[in-house]
Parts: sequence; C-alpha cells; structure tokens
Amino acid sequence: MRVGIQILSQVVCLVDSPKGFRLFGMNWLQLFHLAAQSIQRIRSASGAIKAFVFYFLMTFRTLNEARWILGPLLVIWILGFLFYPLCTLPITLALAFTVYFFRDPERLTPSDPKAIVSPADGKVVSVEEVEETEFLHKRMQRISIFLSVFDVHVNRAPIEGTVVHSTFKKGAFFDARDPRSSMANQSRSWLFSDGKNQVVVRQITGAIARRIVAWSQVGDKLQKGERFGMIRFGSRTELYLPLDAKIEITVGAPVRGGQSVLALFS
Repeated sequence: MRVGIQILSQVVCLVDSPKGFRLFGMNWLQLFHLAAQSIQRIRSASGAIKAFVFYFLMTFRTLNEARWILGPLLVIWILGFLFYPLCTLPITLALAFTVYFFRDPERLTPSDPKAIVSPADGKVVSVEEVEETEFLHKRMQRISIFLSVFDVHVNRAPIEGTVVHSTFKKGAFFDARDPRSSMANQSRSWLFSDGKNQVVVRQITGAIARRIVAWSQVGDKLQKGERFGMIRFGSRTELYLPLDAKIEITVGAPVRGGQSVLALFS
C-alpha cells in the first residue's frame, strides 16, 4: 500500500511539472491541447459525414421517384451508345434534365416561431379569401403557388407541428395555372397543427404532373421546412391560413419551399 502511494506521488509530481514529462518533444500541457484539437476535428468530420449522408439519402429518395423514367432512358442510352453513338445526345440531355428536375437542395428555414414558410418552390399566382372545404370548413386565406418544370418539386411543412389529416382525391388534369385545377384536379390535402394554429396544404397535379408522392403520414411530427412529399413535373401547391395571419408575400413573387416566409401568425 505504502509503495503504491509513493509511486502515485511520483507520477503526480512528474505530470505536474511541464519539464518533467515529455512525449514526442511535447510536455503534458501541449499533449492535452493536441488531444483536444484532435477530438474537435473528429467531431467536425463526423458532423460533415452525417450531413453528407443525410443529403445523399434525401437526394436518393427523390431520384427513386424518377426510376420509372431514368431506367428506360438509361437503357436506351446504353443501346444508342453501343450501336448509334451520335444519337445519344438527346437521350443524354433527357437524363440530365430528369436528374435536375428531381433535385432536392437544402434550405435555411427561419427560426421565427410565427413565420409560416412556403410549402413549395415556384411563383405565387393568387392570394385570396376562400372557403376551405376539405377539413376545417371555414373561411381562410389561400396562397396558390404554380410550379413549373424548372422548379424543385419537393414539398415542405409550412409550420412545425403534427400531420392531423391527409386525404387523397382523384380528379382531372387541367393545366396547373388554370383556376379550375384548384378544385377539379387530382390532389392530396394535408392538415398541419402546432396545437394552437392549423394550416392546410394541398398538392395539386397538373397537365404534365400526374403523380403525388406522400413521404409522411398521419401522426408524424414535422419540423418547419421538413420534407413531406413531392409532385412529379409541373404542378400547383396551395396553402390555407387563418384569416388573422398577416400575409407577407405578393402575387407574382418567386418563393422557395421551406425558406420563403409567406405569412406570420398573429
């Protein structure tokens, strides 16, 4: 016991003296700083890796929705390259545009709890007071957004909250810029609630876009700006807000899903 205490005392004295302990030409204090820096670098690298993996998974999810067109195009491109190389240019352009269309960029979502962000990329085509007939059955403010084939078609939650309802409705395929598309076209409606406020998002197909994809389901709790679905090719997205919400956007303005503030809760 006494011998153990003496050895421990000598070790403590040795470590306590910057000149008494050296490894690779560094004293214990320098080694401590080096270890701390190494841990910080590992943590930073780990965060970057996690971010990369998350972005890869999100991109793969959207590209997976394009498998029905990417697969045939890729087969045609390979056959063309083997037998008619000069004919592969239009197929290459089609492949490139398909990958571009199904892109899913990251967005910086505002932290203001009162902010209601856009559920889609595109251009605001109307802001009006209407009757919401799907879930709440009352007068609300509706912001309609048209998505061209050049816009990102991933839809994002306008508020932080829970998916209370989600309903799919079959219908027609009018051009998404046609006012009739709002009620007549095939659509999926979502009711989001944060416990105090309720908003409705309606994904609407167009003349070209004929498939609505749902990634979330009833009961899911989503962060503001989190992805919940997408519409393939040109389409329309509508956001229904309480009458006392303050609209922060005008008709004709371009918006980005999960980033542009469309309105503020009172």
